Amino acid sequence: MSVRELASYIDQSVLKPEFTQDEIKKYIKEGIDFGCKTVCINPASIDIARELCKGTNTGICVVCDFPFGLSSTASKVKQAEEICKNRDVEDLDIVSNYGWIRSGLWKDVEADIKAVAEVSHAYGSLLKVIFETDALTLDQVARVTEIACNAGADFVKTSTGFYTGAESKGATVEVIRVMLDAAKGRCRIKGSGGIRDQAHFFTLIDMGIDRMGIGYRSTPVVLGLL
Repeated sequence: MSVRELASYIDQSVLKPEFTQDEIKKYIKEGIDFGCKTVCINPASIDIARELCKGTNTGICVVCDFPFGLSSTASKVKQAEEICKNRDVEDLDIVSNYGWIRSGLWKDVEADIKAVAEVSHAYGSLLKVIFETDALTLDQVARVTEIACNAGADFVKTSTGFYTGAESKGATVEVIRVMLDAAKGRCRIKGSGGIRDQAHFFTLIDMGIDRMGIGYRSTPVVLGLL
């Protein structure tokens, strides 16, 4: 594949809370120049991304209730509506309440995802649901993938990149395989976290992954430009 074809797998992450406005602009511009599918930003950066991405082939991906997913469902719905209302946000990446997942509150998890899916789809945005898989068992990952597909998620996603509860492994081959097997093609897979070299990047593509969240430092590495 060409660099542009490889870049079409990438949501370039521009999420660090300490970034200045100039740094946000710099890394969004880099994602556009690489030809990434989207730049993944915090809601406060929407206006910057809207201006820079206009007229390009790079879309806008916005995180919601990030990185913990602990807002009430009603609050998540309001946040999603505020983010998506102008109909120019390609993807909404929201964090599932993984404390609920670990507690086995499956009906609550499904209702939470379904409510946000309805809002994002009403405004034409795809919904990606982040599970924070490093906090879960593989059985829990499989179960919540099934639930998210049923609730209307367009993608299921491994990690926020901000997990501090234990070792952060992110998009391992093992966890991606579990998600692919559980999804059975009903929703797509986004790997995020730990994708820092081209070998791992290519392995996940060969497995059938659809999208990857890549940190701004790692994008040129996985594209073979450094």
